[in-house]
Amino acid sequence: MILTWLKRLGTYLFVLLGLSVLIFIISRVAPGDPARIALGPRAPESVVQALREKMNLDKPYVVQYFLWLNDAIRLDLGDSLQSRRPVIEDIKEYLPATLEIVIIAGIWMIAWGLLLGILAAKFTGTWLDGVIRVFSYLGVVAPAFVWSIILMLVFAYVIPVFPSSGRISLGMAPPPRVTGMYTIDYLLAGNFAGFKDAFVHLILPAIGLTFGGIAQSARITRGTMVENSRKDYILAERAYGIPERKMLFKYLLKPSLIPTVSVTSLDIASIFGGAFLVEQLYNYPGLARYGMQAVLNKDLNAIAGVAMVLGCVFMIVNIIIDIIVARLDPRVRMLGGEN
Repeated sequence: MILTWLKRLGTYLFVLLGLSVLIFIISRVAPGDPARIALGPRAPESVVQALREKMNLDKPYVVQYFLWLNDAIRLDLGDSLQSRRPVIEDIKEYLPATLEIVIIAGIWMIAWGLLLGILAAKFTGTWLDGVIRVFSYLGVVAPAFVWSIILMLVFAYVIPVFPSSGRISLGMAPPPRVTGMYTIDYLLAGNFAGFKDAFVHLILPAIGLTFGGIAQSARITRGTMVENSRKDYILAERAYGIPERKMLFKYLLKPSLIPTVSVTSLDIASIFGGAFLVEQLYNYPGLARYGMQAVLNKDLNAIAGVAMVLGCVFMIVNIIIDIIVARLDPRVRMLGGEN
């Protein structure tokens, strides 16, 4: 079992290394001179050349990559051309804001995805099942930023019950920094008014990011539960007179959760990808918005740093998925033990 996990960890690290090569190549071959973009069109050529040398842009690509990798291993991702600060400091500042949205969106996605899937499976063939299936199709076909625009128009302008931008209201002081997540930091400071204000600002962007994941989870949960309900062991339990509620939650739901957990966990990780446009739309100062600005300004160090953070997130999520699936399905544990 330990050998199996070591092999998987080695695979994930190899994937991260491949991601670093890919991101490095794409950022270097994209049109535009990062030094010239950073200094502006009126900067003297000598100053631009000095910045190129400082960024190692005057060296061959292979040398540039290994110099960057050597620094990245020591958590030195270079300086950002936008903020003029170390990229690692920018990541520490902006990542908690994005994590705050992802956590809220993930909880919302799991709760509503499972609930709708279970209801659709329990009432298969009824009007409720039909409504949930239609919602599932709509949630899958429309991307997150489309739902975010609709939510903003309806609940921030037509019916102005939620704010349309920022992390907190104007005039509200940020909480003392502990975790970087405003909702948690306000609670730790005992400022419940600040917690409410920060939480309200999270609602629209978090819901906008979850529609696709909720729809996906509901469809998979419903399909798996309906399929498993026709299997012999479920039919035998019904014949023995086991209460429907007990059979549903104890014997039918657990094996049906395995594909849902796998897909939903990856959907939660993919929220980081959807957050690039959603944070820009809501003017939310998170890591995704920082990454979008880095791409637009060809901030090479910031681009690479954000990409590697997202790669690490997907790696961690995959490890968590493997652990959860192994707990849900004994056959996975047995196969792991054999290796």
